[in-house]
Amino acid sequence: MLNTKTAALMLAGAVALAPFSLSAEELRQIHVTGEATTDVAPDQAYITLGVRAQAKEAGAAMEQVSARMNEVMTSLGESGIDAKDMQTQQISMHPVWSQVKHDGVDGREVTGFEASNLLRVTLHDLDAMGGVLDDVLDAGANEFRGLTFSYSERDAAEDLLRTQAVENAFKKARQLAEASGMALGSVREIRDGGPAGGAPMMAMEMARSSDMPISPGSLSLSHSVSVTFDIKEPSGPN
Repeated sequence: MLNTKTAALMLAGAVALAPFSLSAEELRQIHVTGEATTDVAPDQAYITLGVRAQAKEAGAAMEQVSARMNEVMTSLGESGIDAKDMQTQQISMHPVWSQVKHDGVDGREVTGFEASNLLRVTLHDLDAMGGVLDDVLDAGANEFRGLTFSYSERDAAEDLLRTQAVENAFKKARQLAEASGMALGSVREIRDGGPAGGAPMMAMEMARSSDMPISPGSLSLSHSVSVTFDIKEPSGPN
């Protein structure tokens, strides 16, 4: 019979070897990235526009901005834009500094104030966008922060792309396993890489044109997943 000391050493050796055996099994895995893409036609857009004005007094600057912005919002309403699709993004007031000279010494002092009001507008009728932009310019808008197209059914499109990305991962893994003479085993891990694309932004110039031409083009949506599979020796014939 084994004495107590010998038995303890054998047990310790078995415990020490177990992780190495497990690690060897864990190395028999394959990691792939599944991807799916699609192009959709945008059906709405977000535009950030605003009014900016300067005056010697802060109150006068803000009064000018408020009056012009009311005209802009009235114009948007007359163009069919619902009030819920207009959201104030920022109202700001800043001093205007100028270089001055007193008693032959150069310096800087506040010579006025600049006020601004930014509005985010959701446009659902892309065909009418050019006319709407011309109208708000006529109403007093003198600042644009960009135009972004979007797709209202994006959530449903991303759900489909996620499923297609997983299917693509299985296809890749099966092909790689077969090419290496192995069989595809169980899924060990799935990591959602998430959606990408779908929000191209177009800078907007202040140049006027009659019915400013706008081309929404298409949006490219994509989704990716990372999947880890076990691989194993292929089963022999029955």
